[in-house]
Amino acid sequence: MARMVEVVIDSVRVSLTNQQRIVVLREVNAERYLPIWIGPYEAEAITIALQEIEVARPQTHDLLKNLLTTFNARLVRVEVVALKDDVFFGNLVVEYNGHLVEIDSRPSDALALAVRAHVPILVAREVMETAGIVPERDLQAAETPSVESPPAVEEDDLSEERLSVFEDFLQNLKIDDLTDDQDEEDKDKPDPDRDNPKPGK
Repeated sequence: MARMVEVVIDSVRVSLTNQQRIVVLREVNAERYLPIWIGPYEAEAITIALQEIEVARPQTHDLLKNLLTTFNARLVRVEVVALKDDVFFGNLVVEYNGHLVEIDSRPSDALALAVRAHVPILVAREVMETAGIVPERDLQAAETPSVESPPAVEEDDLSEERLSVFEDFLQNLKIDDLTDDQDEEDKDKPDPDRDNPKPGK
């Protein structure tokens, strides 16, 4: 298993400009954050579980959890294992018949299951170092650029891109209450096919 860091779900938010949802993961014992763009239905599924809202009938992620229990399988943890072409890749790690089985999953679905099963959420250290954001450090770096030894172009572009995403994220987001009115608006909008860290990708 690749080197992993444990995270928790810090919040689920909605952009005021385009109504897209973001789940923000926070590294345990650190002020480093990993924002992941997710679909509205996955955001609702995560929020319902976080707020422990009772629903009349099992939702899709409740069904998956019940299936695992019925077949004597146990969800051990969920993982965000890779970031390729701005797409996050996840895993469900399931114990079955004494063996650990890794099941490919979108991170949003994995997180929705994790909050229901109360299992750890892990992120590959490489992913966190590539896409993770430390707000205070990133803002200081933007305000006081190095004069003596400027960074390589690739690293500078990557840092500025991550910072601009986070600044836009702070300016255009509010706590996602997922009200009924918002759900009505979302019915006419397509559900994103991929977990994407940036809009328009």
